[in-house]
Amino acid sequence: MRHLSRQVSASYLRNFIFGVEDSLVSTVGLLSGIAIVGLSRRNIFLTGVILIFVESFSMAVGSFLAEHSAEDYLEQREAPLKSSFTLGLIMFFSYFISGFIPIFPYVIFEAKSALWISIIVSLFALFVLGLLSGRVSRINILRNSIRMVLVGGVAIAVGVAVGKLVNFAF
Repeated sequence: MRHLSRQVSASYLRNFIFGVEDSLVSTVGLLSGIAIVGLSRRNIFLTGVILIFVESFSMAVGSFLAEHSAEDYLEQREAPLKSSFTLGLIMFFSYFISGFIPIFPYVIFEAKSALWISIIVSLFALFVLGLLSGRVSRINILRNSIRMVLVGGVAIAVGVAVGKLVNFAF
């Protein structure tokens, strides 16, 4: 029974970490990519809000379907929907709430300043996520946080690079 409880907890943690990390990285990556080409603060903000609504729902549905398929596979029969639905909700809310972290600077600051503040705030949020994840998992929290920032930072850099590249090409 204890093993099953740890499996359920691991599923909750996995969906929460994935939702927060993906939301931070994809949102700041997209916003950075379009901010770097000089779009207005309003357009950057609108793009970010649309992304968060669409992606939080998409990620929740993807989580629900994937988790339910995995449960069906493990059970070798149609599994109940309740657990998969709960995991989808965790994914939805973790993605939705976290997505507003990189958008918020665009509400307060001009686009050029907001770009860098958004990146810094998102990297800091990834660091905190690494701390929390490491603590819950009882692993080295500093190493986990640094890994989270480095991997997330690379993804953010890709957004900036693609924005520059596409802007240069057109």
